[in-house]
Amino acid sequence: MKPMQEPTFLILTALAAGPQHGYGVITDVEGISGGRVVLRAGTLYAALDRLRAEGLIESEREEIVDGRVRRYYRLTGEGATRLSAEADRLTRHATAAVTRLRQGFSTAWGLS
Repeated sequence: MKPMQEPTFLILTALAAGPQHGYGVITDVEGISGGRVVLRAGTLYAALDRLRAEGLIESEREEIVDGRVRRYYRLTGEGATRLSAEADRLTRHATAAVTRLRQGFSTAWGLS
């Protein structure tokens, strides 16, 4: 399984908290990333279509707000499994980096 692109990881993470509509996903991704990742609507909806085709998310419901359709998306079981696997992978890599930094720093400065 290949690593996820950051926007995909963040979209799935946003949906892990529960169903959301597109604008909710955009604002949640921005919050999760500390403002570093800002999705444009076109980018988001293309990603949502791809994730739906891959079976990682699905449409939950639609409602009409101000004459426009608002579609809510939710994570599927497969989506939760993939997100969990990616989070585990990232955690392992981050743990290895922190461990090596501590070892390298201790060795370089003669600390034990």
